Amino acid sequence: MCGIVGLAGHTDLGCITAMSSAIAHRGPDETGDYFDPASKVALAAHRLSILDLPTGHQPMANEDKTVWIVFNGEIYNSPELRSGLEGRHEFATTNSDTEVLIHLYEEQGESMLDHLNGMFAFIIHDKERNCLFAARDHVGIKPLYYWEQPGSLALASELKGLLQLPGFSRQVDHQSLYHYLSLRYVPGEDTIFSGVKRLPPGHWLHYDLAGGNLQVHRYWELELQPQQGLSADEWAERLRTELRAAVLRWTLSDVPIACSLSGGLDSTSMVGLLAEAGHPLRTYTLGFAGEDEVNFGEQALAREVAARWGADHHELTLAPDQLLDDLVPMVWSLDEPYGGGLPSWYVFRFMSQDVKVGLTGSGGDELFGNYRKWEYMESRGLRRLAYGAYRALRREGGAAISGQRYSASLRASLAGMSNAAVAEPMRFYEHLYYTDVEKRDLLVSEPTGLIPSEELLLAAGRVASRLAPRDQVLLFDFGNQLPEEFLFMTDRFSMAHSLEARVPFLDRELLELVRRIPSRVRTRRDDPKYLLRRAVGDLLPLAVRENRRKRGFVLPTGPWLRGRLRPLADRLLGREHLRSQGLFNPDYYGRFVQPHMDGRRELGERIWPMLMFQLWWEVYIAADSREMPSFTWKDLA
Repeated sequence: MCGIVGLAGHTDLGCITAMSSAIAHRGPDETGDYFDPASKVALAAHRLSILDLPTGHQPMANEDKTVWIVFNGEIYNSPELRSGLEGRHEFATTNSDTEVLIHLYEEQGESMLDHLNGMFAFIIHDKERNCLFAARDHVGIKPLYYWEQPGSLALASELKGLLQLPGFSRQVDHQSLYHYLSLRYVPGEDTIFSGVKRLPPGHWLHYDLAGGNLQVHRYWELELQPQQGLSADEWAERLRTELRAAVLRWTLSDVPIACSLSGGLDSTSMVGLLAEAGHPLRTYTLGFAGEDEVNFGEQALAREVAARWGADHHELTLAPDQLLDDLVPMVWSLDEPYGGGLPSWYVFRFMSQDVKVGLTGSGGDELFGNYRKWEYMESRGLRRLAYGAYRALRREGGAAISGQRYSASLRASLAGMSNAAVAEPMRFYEHLYYTDVEKRDLLVSEPTGLIPSEELLLAAGRVASRLAPRDQVLLFDFGNQLPEEFLFMTDRFSMAHSLEARVPFLDRELLELVRRIPSRVRTRRDDPKYLLRRAVGDLLPLAVRENRRKRGFVLPTGPWLRGRLRPLADRLLGREHLRSQGLFNPDYYGRFVQPHMDGRRELGERIWPMLMFQLWWEVYIAADSREMPSFTWKDLA
């Protein structure tokens, strides 16, 4: 695991050093750089040593030094790929997956990506082709940003690496801000800074060094193709086999690993499969003080799982207010504004005290159940369409309606059910924090020419409109919220503590199986994780096996804003500050903040993303920070 940066068109080596130093937390074990004066290309990496500790140094080159690479991530099928390459290449390392990438690229170029199973972002300088080639993994687990200027290109694992470049303008992208206010994260290819892009999941980038031409191309996407003819038992057996293989693949490491363990089905399945295979277990659980959190029982369930398998178990209990102490470090680590959950920061910090690698259950929710987001489409949406068909027949034929005619009309309506449901995307996704109508009043500048957030979601939904509702929602979340919010947060919070977070539920071979499972076998209305529970139920304690409620700590934003955070909210969301900032309507305070503070309305969830944006603004714009700020949120208040 590493933090990587690359430059083309620059001759100042101080730039690549500054870029690399800004993301040193991603790889504190060693650093290295490479510069080719003829091509004006520089690469650098800060390495977190996980595989091939003695010889896996970066940047790394092939035998004749014509291909150079910096690489962030792990390739979990690299042992198999290496065995197929060894007869044709002279390997200089013992078991480095980085060197596997080099030789695979030499043989197959861009097609190499079809063979990779893992999480990765890398940059290759190919001297013979006189180009840079970069790629990001199929799901978007590892990040890669790029900034193109006339005659130059800069790439980095995190935005803060690009901040170090001369001429970089910290101008807020209004389209990204517009979407952030709706979703509490920045979606898509654009970032919060104008002109800076993130390479999308499942895409590669090619930059011609002679002509300065940049191409971005998709090489992979999840395509659901339900396969009929197998029973639930047969699918469960296949899922058990593939999930076990995925979990074991993702333990590839030359250093100790651990598991993040909650009382949920995903992480307990992972731990059970590792235990079944005889893998040594070290587990970490985060809990919260307070009556409500204790009643959830997450720590008790995790403790029961750990005891069953004899794991070396560790627990950390936090008071909710303790999260506030790290607000500014969290904002700095995230790069971009984020108004979502924060507890993972402490899980990863806790684990990093003992290990460099931690497995998590991320992705399991999106693949199995999606929090029942499809219920509206299958219940209320179905009833609405059925009633519409009935009304249409009444208009045509009076009161006497035959069952045959009604069934035919209903089937016709159901054929268009997907498109009808997509017309109200947030009914099966999540509510918008601010609607496009509200944002027209909220923003000082008229959002002329901006793509409405609703339209962004509609476009994503239409891609899957031919599928069953449960499959639509799976694809929708898989291509949006999973990479742009959850994996984004997981990467930044884990790497802030120099910990490699791994997500075996997003294993490529496992995804190849899941995409073929019919939706009504994969999940059921009374049990969203029906098939997963059936596949691994014997590995779970009874309390976990029967626990079908989605649990999780909810930030107490309402009480925080009325309590400890009130001075901060009064200042950063106050009329005077908003007026001088020039982004938001000063009336925001009176419309949203004051009613909440007075107890007239509960608006904590809506105010929180705004406050987090303002904290981001103070760190990245007002303070023009190039390194972790020394001030706290209390100083800002």
